[in-house]
Amino acid sequence: MKELAREVLHFFQKQNFVIVTTIDDNGIPHSSCKGIVSIDPEGKLYLLDVYTGSTQKNLRKRPEINITAVDEHRFAGFCMKGRAYIVKEQELNEDILKLWKDKIAGRVSHRIIKKIHGEKGHPAHPEILLPHPKYLISMEVEEIIDLTPRHMK
Repeated sequence: MKELAREVLHFFQKQNFVIVTTIDDNGIPHSSCKGIVSIDPEGKLYLLDVYTGSTQKNLRKRPEINITAVDEHRFAGFCMKGRAYIVKEQELNEDILKLWKDKIAGRVSHRIIKKIHGEKGHPAHPEILLPHPKYLISMEVEEIIDLTPRHMK
């Protein structure tokens, strides 16, 4: 497991979502959006997946995972590579589920504030319509790649 630098940790903590890439049966990358529930400096990251689809199927066969996030305004980003482990729905503890509920409430609040300020966005609150989490993805980070162009650092 790779310890996360403060810059990387804070960058991922501020993300509303990340792109998660797994490998399917044909060796083809599969990408999907997921929300980070928790991330710690020791290099452990937790994502709750609300759908039981390709990501879970792929991780059961090949635990390799790639998580990418970018900030287009700062022209910065990071990619974390590692191994993922599935924690079944019935094994999820209340602390993790509370973190998830708090994240959803924060996203809805953020969307409402943006709407009050006249910023355009989704007319509804799609986060409220998300199903209950089906399982947890626990990732151990093995490699971090800084996607920021060298001349921008």
